[in-house]
Amino acid sequence: MRYLYIVLVAAFIFLVVAFMAQNLQNATVSFLSWSLTLPVSIIALLCYGLGMLTGGFLLACLRSWVRGAVPTSR
Repeated sequence: MRYLYIVLVAAFIFLVVAFMAQNLQNATVSFLSWSLTLPVSIIALLCYGLGMLTGGFLLACLRSWVRGAVPTSR
């Protein structure tokens, strides 16, 4: 099982590096008065990272809310 995990991680890293190598053209992202120009691959990785952070935060909040909930008596 450990070797399967290592192979999957290596394959994922290879795919990420291949994605970054093929998407080097610049793109501009604008939000309100801010503007950011970076390669497409960097913007995609930043969005992925922000999604992981926000998804993990939401999951942690939901877990604490469920654990802290008090059952109502009938």
